[in-house]
Amino acid sequence: MLTHIHIRNFTIADAVEVEFGSGMTALTGETGAGKSLLIGALGLVLGDRADSGLIRHGCERAEIAVGFDIERHAGLQTWLESRELDADGECQLRRIISREGRSRGYINNQPVPMQALRELGEQLVDIHGQHEHQSLLRSSAQRAALDAFAEHEALLADVAAGFADWKNTRDRLAAASRSEQDRDARLDLLSYQLQELNALGLQADEITSLEKDHDRQANAGQLLSASRQALERLYDDDTHSAYRHISQAHGELEGLVRLDDGLAGTTRLLDEILVLVQECADELRHYSDGLDVDHGRLQELETRIGVLHDLARKHRCKPEELPAIRERMQTELDGLEAADQQRAGLELKLAELETAYLENAQRLSGSRRKAARRFNRLITEGMQTLGMPGGVFEVVVTHDAQRPFGAHGQDNIEFRVSTNPGQPPAPLSKVASGGELSRISLAIQVISSKSGHIPTLIFDEVDTGIGGSVAEIVGQKLRALGNDHQVFCVTHLPQVAALANQQLQVSKLTGDNTTRTRIRLLNPEERTDELARMLGGVKITEQTREHAREMMAQAQAIKPPGPVKRRPKRTG
Repeated sequence: MLTHIHIRNFTIADAVEVEFGSGMTALTGETGAGKSLLIGALGLVLGDRADSGLIRHGCERAEIAVGFDIERHAGLQTWLESRELDADGECQLRRIISREGRSRGYINNQPVPMQALRELGEQLVDIHGQHEHQSLLRSSAQRAALDAFAEHEALLADVAAGFADWKNTRDRLAAASRSEQDRDARLDLLSYQLQELNALGLQADEITSLEKDHDRQANAGQLLSASRQALERLYDDDTHSAYRHISQAHGELEGLVRLDDGLAGTTRLLDEILVLVQECADELRHYSDGLDVDHGRLQELETRIGVLHDLARKHRCKPEELPAIRERMQTELDGLEAADQQRAGLELKLAELETAYLENAQRLSGSRRKAARRFNRLITEGMQTLGMPGGVFEVVVTHDAQRPFGAHGQDNIEFRVSTNPGQPPAPLSKVASGGELSRISLAIQVISSKSGHIPTLIFDEVDTGIGGSVAEIVGQKLRALGNDHQVFCVTHLPQVAALANQQLQVSKLTGDNTTRTRIRLLNPEERTDELARMLGGVKITEQTREHAREMMAQAQAIKPPGPVKRRPKRTG
């Protein structure tokens, strides 16, 4: 569950920090005070798209931080551990938005991409917006609502995976069939090009070796002259060679060692130098003796290199890439020659995948029809209590075996409703008014949420368009939902707010040319005044307050949820 939120410089909030409890929490306040600000901030920290326009005027960045208690949610802990984001059972999320448009997200103080925040957020919080009932007119939303109620995650995963495998195999078979159309021409071209490449007998790294050999042959005269000249200077010149001069110095110093043994180290070094000079001379003599200016070999190298460069230009590659080109062409040729066998294998695999997909789609369809019967009963019962006596709700699940394969199966799912006794159910979009659609949507949300595993549910003014006893029933449903989930409800209705386990007041403060939002938990007396305001408007009488007290007293009779686990107080 959500334990706290800290908001800084977000829209009209300069610094807001709120702690939350379990059960049902009502968020109330004057129109325009910023009740949905809390929902918007929470959506951002859970990965919604950011906009620098959300930063408070005059500030360079906005920051939202939230904490969740996930002690009883093993799946969330496993998700964090698998990504090395766990921190002793904590779940702290943070989002920073800068004026330059940059956005950064953190999970337990570790930077993460927005996709990670979204994935985790979908498991932590479910937000139902005030206009969400409009989406219920779409067939995809109707299918999703039924599947959520039926908890079809595993069945849907099987169908989606089967569809992906089938589609991939179908595409591969289509590609194999297309390649067969121009297979003969491609085979002829590949065979000719491979014959040309194979005739060269080109080895890996041969071009590098050829170019080095060519450079040596082309510059053999210069190399021979320079090496012999160096040999002369080092050793062969009896008068001026380095060896002669070093040898003389060594002899002179060696005779002085008996006078001062401090010269012994120098003489030993000169011994080593003489040996090294002699070795260098031997290496140069061997090198120069091995140099052979072979004009015929040079011509052969130039011809070979020229052929390789011409062929590389033909294949639009570097000469050293020719062996890899040959390997790729050979692989393609082998594949084309085995195309018939491959296509037969793909056809067999496609048939097997098609059978498996149809079986999974049938299983999903059967489960949907079974769930629909229970869904119909519960939504119909909900309609009776939400101001639509005699109303009937019906989900029609029609399996269409001729329907193209898809990730969600082959069912057509349609919500039908009758809002007047004696009238047959008709498609939702044709018979339900805006207010009726809102109430039906609320009933679906409440029932679907009860069967879900998301710990925190938020209802943002979903009770718009209802009032009186129906509003009180809506409040009772949300409070009952709070026994299994943490529930937040942004509401204008006192009948709903009175049934909350706790109430937060959102107010807008102005002064010194600034506007800011304040959110605070109301004590019983303050809550009485807030409910009285919601009941009576601008002028609040003692009679209105008494009515508010009576509403709260009736709510107190409802059994509260379990104890609240508070986060530790901040230190430092």
